[in-house]
Amino acid sequence: MKTDWTRKLASRKFWALLAGFVGSLLVAFNVGENEIAQVTAVLTAFGSVAVYILTEGAIDKAAVNDADKADD
Repeated sequence: MKTDWTRKLASRKFWALLAGFVGSLLVAFNVGENEIAQVTAVLTAFGSVAVYILTEGAIDKAAVNDADKADD
């Protein structure tokens, strides 16, 4: 079974999982609270941007497909 990475990267659940997992690892390795907060903030910020870009791309693709169908 092939993984659809575009769909995974556009998932808010995936980014929440990744931030939680990395945060938990940092706690397990006794990393300071400030560093954990910074890493979690960077992950969630990147995730938000990735979700926005991929979602907008899907919306644009659907609009182009609808326009193509209307032209036929």
